[in-house]
Amino acid sequence: MSEPTPTPLDSINAAAEQVRQQLKLKAFDAESVAHLDNFIQAQRGTLGAAERPGVVLALGCFLGQCLVEVYRGEWGTGKDGTTGVGLAGRFFFNPFYLVDAQLNEGESASVAAFFASVPQRLKTPPAARKAWIS
Repeated sequence: MSEPTPTPLDSINAAAEQVRQQLKLKAFDAESVAHLDNFIQAQRGTLGAAERPGVVLALGCFLGQCLVEVYRGEWGTGKDGTTGVGLAGRFFFNPFYLVDAQLNEGESASVAAFFASVPQRLKTPPAARKAWIS
């Protein structure tokens, strides 16, 4: 009997777990995101064009899984077709974009700073809907 084909979520979880093990991290938590941030900083300027997409994909899976586990997020597909993590039914974050941004911009786009900002974002009430006709 053949193995069932892994779902996209299975592939994301496997990649996240592989990163966790390779970086020797204990969990998908804020402390691990801080280590991820340092790892991304160390990779800046060292990745070749051929390896960068795979690194962004793997590290993005790990960051996304941290969002899922710490903030009770859920993997999904955004309106634009991108894969990311939804939180509280109001937010959708693309962890791959966040990793790529830190690789490009450095600490000004820190994944750890973003991760630490999530609780405040979740506390902010949704914007009131505008009444177009008054």
